[in-house]
Amino acid sequence: MEKITSLAKRRGFIYPGSSIYGGLGGIWDYGPLGTELKRNIKNEYWRNMVQLRGDVVGVDASIIMHQRVWEASGHLESFTDPLAECTKCKKRFRADHIGNTCPECGGKLGEPRRFNLLVETHLGALEDKRQAAYLRGEITQGVHTNFKNVLDSTRVQIPFGIAQIGKAFRNEITPGQLTFRSREFEQMELQFYIKPEEKEARKWYEYWKNERINWYENLGIRPENMRWRQHKPDERAHYARDAWDIEYRLESEWKEFEGIHNRGDWDLKRHQEHSGEDMRYTDPDTGENYLPWIIETSGGVDRAALFLLIDAYNEEEVGSETRIVLKLHPKLAPYKTAVFPLLANKPELVKKAKGVYNTLKQRWMAAWDDRGNIGKRYRYQDESGTPFCVTVDFDSLEHDDVTVRDRDTMKQERVKIGELEHYLEEKLK
Repeated sequence: MEKITSLAKRRGFIYPGSSIYGGLGGIWDYGPLGTELKRNIKNEYWRNMVQLRGDVVGVDASIIMHQRVWEASGHLESFTDPLAECTKCKKRFRADHIGNTCPECGGKLGEPRRFNLLVETHLGALEDKRQAAYLRGEITQGVHTNFKNVLDSTRVQIPFGIAQIGKAFRNEITPGQLTFRSREFEQMELQFYIKPEEKEARKWYEYWKNERINWYENLGIRPENMRWRQHKPDERAHYARDAWDIEYRLESEWKEFEGIHNRGDWDLKRHQEHSGEDMRYTDPDTGENYLPWIIETSGGVDRAALFLLIDAYNEEEVGSETRIVLKLHPKLAPYKTAVFPLLANKPELVKKAKGVYNTLKQRWMAAWDDRGNIGKRYRYQDESGTPFCVTVDFDSLEHDDVTVRDRDTMKQERVKIGELEHYLEEKLK
């Protein structure tokens, strides 16, 4: 993790939040490359979950919701962790993750207390008339509260899903391992509504389990670093009839990556009871009227970005040097290509290279680099995960072609400038 943390900061993937003021625990900022990586992950998720399917639509619900949403969902009552404070150093820890001794100073831990994870805020301009509210602890409820709106404004029929990507906030007691456990994070979720039948639930549960783990594998997560784990009855969330996690092997420990849950009719029933709104679905063909069950897939954009960085990280011996290279899937790489003039002090090379760069950036995120020697530029782009580097040299002036260098194999090929877009398009597939 130390190498990933160093690379993430050095190359502009992830920075500590508010770092010039000493940082803020569990809060992270994304730099230029990290912003692009996250955007690409979200775009691939949306393409896979919504664009390419006919049975899923999307919403983008607000971060702040009515307080009664969290009463209905059970979060005000059940969304808690046990907190223990060290009697010596006064630091706080999750009591279910450690024993009776402080891991920092060896002091004795006090009795565990329940600690609500929701982040509280207040709405209103006048201090004495402000209304208590919460930043959402999960993005799920914004889907369920809009269930009837989606039914009324679209032509979806059960079985169908509603997907969402968005920020959530939690008062994590012990954030850590870079962005793995943060206080502000981004989720990508699907709530899939089905008939309230065990047979339907089993069918769709297995379907979505396979879909989700295959998606991660196809984007570059190593299969040996993922496994399934079923929650025991006494550890399931208050809403879950069944729960399985995709776990990722992080620093030799298996950690939660994405959860697949059978939520039954918990959410719609609770919102129906607390709001007075009829949340039942009426089948347009049979006239059946029922509260659907929900199969949920819930993953984190930040965790996906972190694990993809870890699995893409490679150190290779090249001659007498060690090459660090991020072998990110081309779909996820922040920059698809980088363009260099062989020498920055030759105007004719710079002009021609700028022309190539301006053309390519109309199609893809492209980087321009004219600093240092060509070897250092390659190493910089290797660490950034850029799949292809394009160099304009003196032969380019005469033959109107360029050198294209492959990140993973380091092989170089001459390509005509007029054919370059097509060449890269085929390679990036």
